[in-house]
Amino acid sequence: MRFTKNMVLAGLLMSAGQLCFAKNYLMYVGTYTNKGSKGIYVYRYDSDSGKVQDLGLAAGTENPSFLVADSTGKHLYAVNETQKYKGEASGAVAAFAIDGKSGKLATLSQVSSHGADPCYISFDRSGKYVLVANYTGGTVAVFPVASNGKVGEASSVMEDQGPLGPNHERQERSHAHWIEASARNRFAYVADLGLDRVLIYKFDASKGALTRGEPADSFSAVLQPGTGPRHVAFSKDGKFMYALAEMDSSVTVFANDNEKFTSIQKISALPEGFSGKNDAAEIVMHPSGKFLYTSNRGDDSIAVFAVDKASGKLKFVDRTATGGKTPRNFAVDPSGAHLIAANEETGNVVEFAIDGKTGKLTSKGEVAKVSEAVCVVFVAME
Repeated sequence: MRFTKNMVLAGLLMSAGQLCFAKNYLMYVGTYTNKGSKGIYVYRYDSDSGKVQDLGLAAGTENPSFLVADSTGKHLYAVNETQKYKGEASGAVAAFAIDGKSGKLATLSQVSSHGADPCYISFDRSGKYVLVANYTGGTVAVFPVASNGKVGEASSVMEDQGPLGPNHERQERSHAHWIEASARNRFAYVADLGLDRVLIYKFDASKGALTRGEPADSFSAVLQPGTGPRHVAFSKDGKFMYALAEMDSSVTVFANDNEKFTSIQKISALPEGFSGKNDAAEIVMHPSGKFLYTSNRGDDSIAVFAVDKASGKLKFVDRTATGGKTPRNFAVDPSGAHLIAANEETGNVVEFAIDGKTGKLTSKGEVAKVSEAVCVVFVAME
């Protein structure tokens, strides 16, 4: 189950059978639809060669900025990152049926996300619920998923609470940026940029309900003031948590002792002496557990770290230009041999070969052109 978690953090969710035997995948790219994109695009991806074939627009939908597939590979889910949905201050959550051969998506349902600008979506460990983080709304929500793939109205909505960070412009209120269920499905972790915390909610998987733990400080991992946590990754054994901070482009390493998190290291993802503007975006643990990757928007690079299995600490290995501007989400392909990065501002998707011994990246060039590309997800083909 921990392996599945790591793949989710990379933007992947599929069964062990698919990982072992599939060669050809559908590669979905989520986008913003402000500058020409019409929604979600799909490509045929060969994990052996890394070759990509354009299959066109999979589904037209507004600002599908983040995606996740279910474990069957039959359904895809997207957040619609908007500030208004049917007249309320909210975005939406959409469910699609996947045509396993063509990659086309058929809309199944769409519901309010219960908060403006939903920016992240993931499955709980049972696969019966999707969890959503609403950035501007500062809320997180749980949605039941029916056997036919449809997403239903929210079963639980929580507003993040806690002391605000010191940056009055960026941290004027809570900003939920990421949400994942714990390995045993008893908790939901939430990275909140406004609070400088990774909050820990209790999660009742029988009801799809979130509740706050008390006292609050015992149910959160606290980062240094003004760092602004964005996304989170975990070691394969779950003993260590890696919180990527958007505002100071750092990774804070936490040791996990029965959901009690203690900071043991903070390391920068930027070059020494870097003085320009940068916002960190994505963090992904390699399936081997040996390497950790983060993206920099500004420096426009992917930073590579080696993971010490015993201590959980990171050692900087390398930094590679992404071949475009403003890299957002990226994903390690199911084989673990390639990394695919989506550059939002230049609207291009670039592929990198991963050195299995060092974790270093070598660019294989641009493989797709997609306006305002944001998120990459793989689904095994039929």
